[in-house]
Amino acid sequence: MNKQKHTFIDLFAGIGGFRLAFEQAGYKCVYSCEIDSACQEVYFNNFGEKPKGDITKLNIKEIPDFDVLTAGFPCQPFSICGKRQGFEDTRGTLFFIFAKLYKLNSLVLYFWKM
Repeated sequence: MNKQKHTFIDLFAGIGGFRLAFEQAGYKCVYSCEIDSACQEVYFNNFGEKPKGDITKLNIKEIPDFDVLTAGFPCQPFSICGKRQGFEDTRGTLFFIFAKLYKLNSLVLYFWKM
């Protein structure tokens, strides 16, 4: 019997916390993205793969098909610890990339941490 692993993408990946959990649960990561170069280096050391860079410069239609979307979305624009500028803060508008992926892939399951 051919048992295919479920797949996920790891956006705003940081150093790979979501990835670690999902891989331990038997999922396969098919794409990762993280803009911070220091985090990319740690991610590479942890998983042998360097995440893509700035998600705003990527063609989201080139992201492979996936079953689950994970995202450590930037919280500063919405947090009481930040300036609370919401969508007026450039980081707040990254939500719309998430929304496009949601629409393109008709997601049933996603994990989003702010």
